[in-house]
Amino acid sequence: MSLRALWIISHEKGENASVRFSRRFSTVEHRAKIIAGSSYVAVPEDLRVLQLLLSELGLSDLDKPFASRDDCLNNQRSPGLELRVDGPGKALLWPVLTISHGPLILACLPLVDAPPEPRPPLSNLLSVSQGLAFLAGLQTFLLSSGGKTDSEGLTSRLAMLPSILLKICPLGTPLDVPQPGGPAAATALAPAGNQKQPAWKTGLHRGRAVVNVALVETVRSMQYGNRSRQDLWDVFGTVTCKCEVEGALPNVTVTLTLPPNGSPLQDILVHPCVTSLDSSILTATSVDNYDGSAFSGPYKFPFSPPLEPFRLCSYTSQVPVPPILGLYQLKEEENHLRVSVTLKLHESVKNSFDYCEAHLPFFNRDQMSVVDVKVSSGQLEVSKEKNLLVWGLGQKFPKSREVTMEGKISFSGPTPGPTDPICIGLTAYVKLYFKVPDLTLSGCCVDQHSVQVYSSAKPRIVTSRELLSKEYFLWNSTGTAPVSSGQMML
Repeated sequence: MSLRALWIISHEKGENASVRFSRRFSTVEHRAKIIAGSSYVAVPEDLRVLQLLLSELGLSDLDKPFASRDDCLNNQRSPGLELRVDGPGKALLWPVLTISHGPLILACLPLVDAPPEPRPPLSNLLSVSQGLAFLAGLQTFLLSSGGKTDSEGLTSRLAMLPSILLKICPLGTPLDVPQPGGPAAATALAPAGNQKQPAWKTGLHRGRAVVNVALVETVRSMQYGNRSRQDLWDVFGTVTCKCEVEGALPNVTVTLTLPPNGSPLQDILVHPCVTSLDSSILTATSVDNYDGSAFSGPYKFPFSPPLEPFRLCSYTSQVPVPPILGLYQLKEEENHLRVSVTLKLHESVKNSFDYCEAHLPFFNRDQMSVVDVKVSSGQLEVSKEKNLLVWGLGQKFPKSREVTMEGKISFSGPTPGPTDPICIGLTAYVKLYFKVPDLTLSGCCVDQHSVQVYSSAKPRIVTSRELLSKEYFLWNSTGTAPVSSGQMML
């Protein structure tokens, strides 16, 4: 892959925009002219490129009609932008790749080693993916370690860029990248050692070695309290890593384990940095009927981590019961509603929450007037403007692991409450929000001692896991639950 041109642009919503850095590679441009032949389009001056790019990104010309930029004739092929260069036949400069971060835009024009017509699909062009990877690495170098734009630091790093490009991109062709020093306080180039560093990785970690592994499971549930409707629930897990380890290509292995009676993980997807994997890990899918023969671990993931935090893998799991079982009953009685809610924490779930709340909204009614509701545990907040009851259960269920809400509500306020096209009449729900630290429903965990790091420095290993709720509904058992609610689980 070679670059015809490179630009670094700063802007504030299209105002005071300027090209902070640009570089053109004449040898690559000569090759582009030979490949394109009579269809060759020269790269305009920086000021013209700036105007075209900001207009194409919708950051300027805001007073012009919307269709002047986004009409049906402009077939957008993101991430490869088309710049309509003035000239015979309104020639197009393509593909111009861009990455934006705050007021900073990085753009490059890779060499497409193919005839311009018929235009090849972006997915078939290796230069596009490599060009985006190059911009991503350049972005990491230009920004501070916290990913924020620092004007003083950015100026110093831009001043270093000509010498760095001479090393990593001679004659417009990116090579293995040497270490340019720490991204926040670099003053000179530093060698990367004997180990080759990939072109997409613009820096090496310097300092204390730390590996953070976070395992998060989210559970969704639709409970109806009705024998004619089957309750639904599912579990989705993600493992996120942040590896601050010295070396150009450090090797790390994270192992997931299950309890002896745990259900095997299914639908496993892994990050491309994973170097090898047992094929049996990827075969279990929730579409197939579980026959007990699926691989049940341990699940080993060896990888060479990028500098930024990333999702190592994701999975699903079939658990026998949801963590909180509930029953919601709402009945019309004369001029008020009778409310009854029962929540029971399953015995297999640790009775310790960061937070746990139950929200009871009431739609398509007048504003609440009289709320006479009692709870057996926790606190009840009433928002009459929103027609909403918020039942805060705190950090623990009582020893019985069961809580109740009973009472009645009248609606005769001066203004109407919120509306909803689904929750009409007795079609109503309770929505649960909770977070349980140091727990997963599947029992999956990352043992701190099972994380292996092959590096010159021994890192500090930090692991965590937690369970979160998402779309956790209890539908009124005396009303009609919408048919589409079960489809939300798919």
